[in-house]
Amino acid sequence: MIGSARRFVLARLIVGTGILASLVAVGPSDAQATTKTLRRSVQNILFFPLDMGLSPIVAPKAVYQNWKASDDTPAVKIAYPIFGVLWATGVNIGASGIRGLAGLLELLPGIVLIPFKADMNPIYDLPESNRALVDTGSDAFKVRFGVDYVSPAQ
Repeated sequence: MIGSARRFVLARLIVGTGILASLVAVGPSDAQATTKTLRRSVQNILFFPLDMGLSPIVAPKAVYQNWKASDDTPAVKIAYPIFGVLWATGVNIGASGIRGLAGLLELLPGIVLIPFKADMNPIYDLPESNRALVDTGSDAFKVRFGVDYVSPAQ
């Protein structure tokens, strides 16, 4: 009984080592590999909670900027900020959740695409195109959170 368990473990170890060796031998060089999809996925997963947390700050700011730029009647200018802030806060919280979900959905394809010279188009591109309270980093890793999801893209 003990001998068969050892043989089973040894066989799994040999097969696993063979698979790992074949993946390393077949994989392309680093110059061809791209991690853009994986980086975007990780950024979305890391920063969507900050987007949610900053929604009560981002939403009134967006409402104020839209209110200031509008040519509406005085009645609309009075009513809009009251309901607009509540609506914009809800939209920002929901959109932040979608950002996190998009990050999770892009994670596995991002890992699979590492050895290939290919990238996916973003599932959800608003975090990349809309204004954000914090927008810094480099091409290697962008730090963008506090995204304004209710204003038009820049």
